Amino acid sequence: MEKLMTLSQLAEYLQLGKSTVYKMVQKGEIPGIKIANQWRFKKSEIDKWLQSRRRKGKVSDNQEAKE
Repeated sequence: MEKLMTLSQLAEYLQLGKSTVYKMVQKGEIPGIKIANQWRFKKSEIDKWLQSRRRKGKVSDNQEAKE
């Protein structure tokens, strides 16, 4: 079973304040699980959530050729 992160650990991982993360979780913006009145987070779900929030910009042909 995957180890869960606390709200404090998630805030550190995202480099955000704990109150900011808490507000986002309360609004349902960040995927989390509430266990005994405490929030817990799966790193794999957070990583998927981060990936889904990335801007999908077009890469020009020149940039593709360089990579």
